[in-house]
Amino acid sequence: MRVGTIKSRLILMAVAFVAMVIGFNAMILNHLPSMFLAPEEDMDYAWFVPLFTVAVLWMERRRISKSLGEPSIAGAFATIPFLFIGLLGVRGIQVRFELLAFVGLLVTIPWALFGGKCAKRVFFPIACLLFCMPMASFLAIFTVPLRLFVSSVSTGVLSLFGMEIVRHGNMITLPSVIVDGKPFGVGIADPCSGLRSIVALVAVSVGYGYFAQRTWSRRAVLLVCSVPIAVFCNIVRIMSICLIARFASPSYATGQGHDFLGFIVFALGIYLTVLLSDLLNKIPLRARSAGAEDNLPDESETLSTATSSTGIFSGFKAIAPVALLISVMIFQVAAPPPEVAEPPRVVFPEIPGFEFEEIPPSEAELKQLVGAELGKRRYTHRDGFWFQTSKVVSGPSKSSLHRPELCLPSQGHDLGASCEVAVDGVEWTVIPLSFKTGGGALFAYTFFNQSGYRTSSHLNRIFIDVWDRTVHGRIDRWAMLTVLVPTDDENALKFVLREMNKAVK
Repeated sequence: MRVGTIKSRLILMAVAFVAMVIGFNAMILNHLPSMFLAPEEDMDYAWFVPLFTVAVLWMERRRISKSLGEPSIAGAFATIPFLFIGLLGVRGIQVRFELLAFVGLLVTIPWALFGGKCAKRVFFPIACLLFCMPMASFLAIFTVPLRLFVSSVSTGVLSLFGMEIVRHGNMITLPSVIVDGKPFGVGIADPCSGLRSIVALVAVSVGYGYFAQRTWSRRAVLLVCSVPIAVFCNIVRIMSICLIARFASPSYATGQGHDFLGFIVFALGIYLTVLLSDLLNKIPLRARSAGAEDNLPDESETLSTATSSTGIFSGFKAIAPVALLISVMIFQVAAPPPEVAEPPRVVFPEIPGFEFEEIPPSEAELKQLVGAELGKRRYTHRDGFWFQTSKVVSGPSKSSLHRPELCLPSQGHDLGASCEVAVDGVEWTVIPLSFKTGGGALFAYTFFNQSGYRTSSHLNRIFIDVWDRTVHGRIDRWAMLTVLVPTDDENALKFVLREMNKAVK
């Protein structure tokens, strides 16, 4: 079999794809489905993304077949970084790295075997698989300003029409609507900020724009406009909740009405996207040049070109990237699992002038933090000042540590912008909190592992964890210390953090 022929390279690509399915089997069968089902990710749309990719590839099969050219050395080299990222993802159990590598290889392997034109043809439908990537934890940094914007615009518009309404941060209050003796209030939580609708609507606009628009520039316009459309729809949702509470039923506004309005405003977003697409279609297209992308060569001409180079070098360019990919996939499957390190020792300190009481972990913590060692303590000074601290020592599972930025909102807290504070050389991430019942607090956390590495950054911790799993074959045991101080006094917080630095043994 001559490696330079189209059929032989198609067989090589099929072999490479089977190897990828085996090498990334944990991502395909476990990691991604569990993310799609996670309530905090809100990724119900992601189940349809692979179907869209397959459908577009099938529809473009004629053009793809005509784009098959010679093996590319540039494409072969382009596979290497994705193989490395995939190795980090599989060994480090990082689903985002896994998916990025999988998508990258689905593009670069055809590039290596059939040239750049083929890679361009398959790039769009395959790149759409990136919409399967869970982004809730990364997008969390945008929720605070977006929630403030949504609440500010909603109250501004309602006030403009004479409605009595008051905004405190992310809280909207209707003084004239009394519920259980208190003014009716609604907090703008993460789902109402618009971020989840933005991701879902962007995915819909990409799919719809591909079929409804004929040029990439117009598809890009539709994609960009989906972001303000999603934000506008969520503003409409917040205003509708306030109007229902004012003129109908407050309990319905925050109950069934809240959930029902979610479907209504998303349908509104799709309608506005379709309307914008129709407006774009009314703008006449400029005449295409003779070199437009649809003017592809005849199939006979392409096949002739694709089989013109059958020498040893051409065969090496085709076989080398596939052989390297298969080797890495075999290593990912056959390599022994990393060993679990001994946990660091964390001992709550005794603080002069303070009494303490142990607090048992909640059922939710025991259920979610699988295999973790948990501890909570509340310190109280004789003058009444108190603070609460907790320790979580991770187990082998990644789910044995949590993200406060995701957990605190579900506990009824509104989060301010976080910052890093160094106390006696130890970095802590500090998050201002405001309670829906009134008042504020400061929450801080830091990490350290069994090797003594300390950081307050989730990204730094994840990088070290992935590196140690991949290179050293070791599952790090991370300790997470948290502190909650019911005041916005930074000096009081620094005093507590200075004492809690003694917990590391």
